[in-house]
Order: sequence, then structure tokens, then C-alpha cells
Amino acid sequence: MTYNLWGMHGEWPARRTVLAAELRCLRPDIAVLQETVVRDAYDQVTDLLGEEYYVVHQRGRTGDGTGASIASRWPVTNVRQHFLHVTPRVNTAEPWIGSVALAEVQAPMPYGRILLVHFKPSWQFHLSYERELQAHSAARMVEQAVATDAPNHVILAGDFDAAPDSAMIRFWSGRQSLGELSVAYRDVWEDVHGTEGGHTFVPDNPLRVHGGIRFEIGRRIDYIFVRADQWGPTLAVAECSRILDRAIDGIWASDHFGVTARLEPPT
Repeated sequence: MTYNLWGMHGEWPARRTVLAAELRCLRPDIAVLQETVVRDAYDQVTDLLGEEYYVVHQRGRTGDGTGASIASRWPVTNVRQHFLHVTPRVNTAEPWIGSVALAEVQAPMPYGRILLVHFKPSWQFHLSYERELQAHSAARMVEQAVATDAPNHVILAGDFDAAPDSAMIRFWSGRQSLGELSVAYRDVWEDVHGTEGGHTFVPDNPLRVHGGIRFEIGRRIDYIFVRADQWGPTLAVAECSRILDRAIDGIWASDHFGVTARLEPPT
């Protein structure tokens, strides 16, 4: 699962009730989460998901404790985080926005060791060039990690802040190269649903207006990818769906919708 929790903004007590109920019902094995809050004695990820998870909070949080996190029902080891402040235009006041984390998830067989890549590029509309540089840097790190100690699978996920036809997403999905590097990852939503729909940031969500984005037309910007070797993706996509993509009892859970996928080893 990938999901942007939108911190503790808005009517947090009501949102918390909806989020906790839905996420604990869903019980994802692995989750990458953005805009998570950790401060004082409060851990938003554990509060919402429960105590059964191994939780890794990534570095570079803002003053109010906001950042990115990884949660897994299986042990997480060898976590490496890199800041991707590739040009002076990248906002270093929020260092976790413009970063990548690589973590090894010790999943049971038939999955085995998974290299989980939590990617969060810059979000600003005009920073397409920076997002391309950030994707290139992150992909190179993954390729180096695979060459050094190949995992069974690589899963890439996060809030990418870019639409499917952008150069950065085309790069991840193997449709074009960047900076003399090419990779190929299977977009799990596209695998199941094709190239239409799947918007995770929409104008109909009333929480969107609090973020200051003007004239939103609706975009698919939250992704789960499976890395392909020379023969194709190493995991099959059995299911993929959005979560919390409508109001529940009048409450919208976040300004984003989440994405979940059920991935299976090929038979």
C-alpha cells in the first residue's frame, strides 16, 4: 500500500477514526506512507495501523514532525535513505520531500527478501526537471543495490507527484531513458486497469483546497511499481485498487486516495 495521510490537518479526530478503522481492516503487509507525524510520545503510523508492524520513520522531518515512513508486518533491515536535493530549486526546508529510502523486507517464502524503495520527489508543478534527476538518482541506487546483493524482488512505491504521461513516470515504466540510464518497472495500476482512470488527487475531494493547489483537474500521482529483470516483472499483479476514495459517514480521510496491490510470485 502507498498512502499520503495528510498529517494531522483538518478535522483530525474524525479523520483518525475513519483512517484507523479502514487501515486496520485492510491490514497491508507492507505500506509506504507520506505526511506521517512523529512528535513527543505520538507515533501516527502505529496509532493508525496498530502495534503489529515494524515501523521505520525516515529522516528529514519538518518542525511539526511531518515526514515519510515505512511499515511492514515482516522485519525491515538495512535501511538506507538518500536526500535528492538535485538543484537549488529543491526546497530543503522539507528535506524528506526529495528523498528515497531503500529498505530490505524479510518476507517469508514464496516471496523472500524484498528491496522496498520509497520514493518521494519534489511536488511543485514546475519542477519536472528535478523530478527526472531525482528518479535517475534513485534508479541508479537501486541498480547498484541489485548488482551488489540481488533481492528476490524490488517494489517501488510512493507519492510521485507526476502523471503517467510525464517523463519521470515514463522512465520508471521503461518507456524512455534518462541520462544514459534505462530501467523497467511494471505500473501495477496500469497492469490491472489500463491507462485510464485511477486518479488519486481529484478536485472533488474538499480537503484538496486546503493545500493551496489551484485549478486541479485530477491526476494519478500515487504509484506502486514492480521492477522487471530482462524477462519482465518478478511479481504478478493479482489485484490493484484505490482506497479511501470517497467520504465515509461524511468524512474524507485525506487529500489523497491510497493505492493497494496484491502481488504474487509467478507460477
